[in-house]
Amino acid sequence: MNGSLFKKPIIGWALYDWANSAFATTVMVVFFPVFFKQYWSTDVSAQESTFWLGMTNGGSSLVLALMAPFLGALGDRGGSRVRFLLLFTVIGVLATAALSAVGQGQWPWAACLFALASIGFWGGIIFYDSLIIDVAPRERIDAVSGAGYAFGYLGGGLLLVINVWMTLDPAFFGLADASAAVKASFVTVAVWWMLFSIPTFAFVRERTPADQVGSTLISARLVKESFSELMRTFREVRRYRAAWLFLLAYWLYIDGVNTIQKMSVDYGMSIGLETSSLIQAILMVQFIGFPAALFFGWLGQRISPIVGIFICIAVYTLVTIYATLLTTSTEFFIMAGAIGCVQGGIQALSRSYYGRLIPPDRAGEFYGFYNMMGKFAAVLGPLLMGTTALVTGSSRIAILSIVILFAAGAALLRFSARGAAVSEPVPAHAGGR
Repeated sequence: MNGSLFKKPIIGWALYDWANSAFATTVMVVFFPVFFKQYWSTDVSAQESTFWLGMTNGGSSLVLALMAPFLGALGDRGGSRVRFLLLFTVIGVLATAALSAVGQGQWPWAACLFALASIGFWGGIIFYDSLIIDVAPRERIDAVSGAGYAFGYLGGGLLLVINVWMTLDPAFFGLADASAAVKASFVTVAVWWMLFSIPTFAFVRERTPADQVGSTLISARLVKESFSELMRTFREVRRYRAAWLFLLAYWLYIDGVNTIQKMSVDYGMSIGLETSSLIQAILMVQFIGFPAALFFGWLGQRISPIVGIFICIAVYTLVTIYATLLTTSTEFFIMAGAIGCVQGGIQALSRSYYGRLIPPDRAGEFYGFYNMMGKFAAVLGPLLMGTTALVTGSSRIAILSIVILFAAGAALLRFSARGAAVSEPVPAHAGGR
């Protein structure tokens, strides 16, 4: 396979990000949290609604975090990562579409379906991330990873524009009101997710492992051997020192990234921005993220993924400091623009750099650990901010404390880079079929 990005396996793989990002933007970020509070849980207090929304998010995240490494090992041993990706996609699509049938006040059903859809979304990402090893030649892995995130930002942003338009002018789409438009949006997300996933399942082929166990999706022997493989990985930590150090670094700095993302919306509300303005900021991040992710993919390929990650960490550190000084809506949009410039870059280069550190024949398992750390990366930031606020009595100093996560992550990343021979060639493993 040559260096071109315009190959069916690469395009098919990248289109999955275009497909499932519709769920991330329209459902997870924008409509579900608002609709849950203002429509499905109108018969309970605001505090109880917030509690159950948090439990829904936390519960689904915990389930996936704990299962991720085992699911990855299961996919590796059975040579069935594509099939598992299809399974989780179907789960996510059906649960998302079913949200449109949940009536007002039926918040338990909404919470259960959202949790199921989230499991489909995050579970699929375990296998999607690991398949980059199968479609991308080593010398193009950074560019391919960047292209995936770029497609995701563009696809998710385009459908969000349509869905927001539907809620602002429901009559134009033949809908009764904004509530009907939101419900219809859940259906459009499901259709979009499934439709644009078809090229992934048509064009992406994974390597068949030499020691493949069985031909069915799950069997007793496959489960047993996958668990044994997982235990062997824990016993062989020293063999993959650079990968484990990177995972620790990733856990720290991506926790900072996640905290900043959540803090941005809170800050927007605190300075009096309307919901429409916040949605505009989210859209701005999406469309800035498209070219930015492509740029950082190019940077990682031409110079070094480590250099790109360090640049992103530096920008996030400056954004954190800048956030403590925000006073106007214009400054908020400047901050959102800065985040859009590096958000896709740090995600894309982290994924591709990690792919250089792991054994290709165990990509699913190792990307399971990667996604596990990503799911747990929403703990330290809020805890650090809360503790700092309690001790200092200042929310601005509390926000500034997030810089500690970026500094610690950068330090560990440096150690990981020293232990990894990233520039050395490895045996070819990318198919490009």
